[in-house]
Amino acid sequence: MLDFNHVVTWVFDLDNTLYPPSARLFDQIEARMTQFVMDTLNVSRAEADRLRQAYWRDHGTTLAGLMRLHDLEPGPYLREVHDISLDHLEADPGLNAAIRALPGRRIVYTNGSAPYAERVIARRGLSGAFDAIYGVEHAGYRPKPEPEAFHAILARDGTTPGSAAMFEDDPRNLAAPHAMGMRTVHVAPERIEAEHIHHHTDDLGGFLARLI
Repeated sequence: MLDFNHVVTWVFDLDNTLYPPSARLFDQIEARMTQFVMDTLNVSRAEADRLRQAYWRDHGTTLAGLMRLHDLEPGPYLREVHDISLDHLEADPGLNAAIRALPGRRIVYTNGSAPYAERVIARRGLSGAFDAIYGVEHAGYRPKPEPEAFHAILARDGTTPGSAAMFEDDPRNLAAPHAMGMRTVHVAPERIEAEHIHHHTDDLGGFLARLI
């Protein structure tokens, strides 16, 4: 609890953070990404999968690679890859209560789009729990883990990094927040030891409840 006494802004990633990985939403998104790359670049499924993974590795997201290397317009891509079923998501009253009880400002920041984030948040029963929802479009389509993306979002929100905490399932996306002075929490089934990760949890709601 003492590690979070200074925190007045709580920043949450979306996918596999505000819902459990067992929902497997990203399986649907990845399938749509692959199909989009196949259709847009006229390549095979195997090549589209290879490119998708290479763009994620080298540019932060598939979208960033497509924009930088193929001059892709992001709007159609974001609409297409996020047009997925949310049937596997369930409302989480405990998580809702824990987030609402946090002192200060509560925001969502995702590499997905804000409209998609709003759909997921509503399905999880978390509508109204956050003061702002930021998608990749709010960072000028620069993705996490780029430091410039975090700076853009925090500046837009008026947040001072040194008084903020970041909750994120992808450990590489915690490196920039750590360097900026944010408290970092890795939300995932498996613990990863790294200097840029302050805390780990596989139960976000339970972790937050212990901070109140």
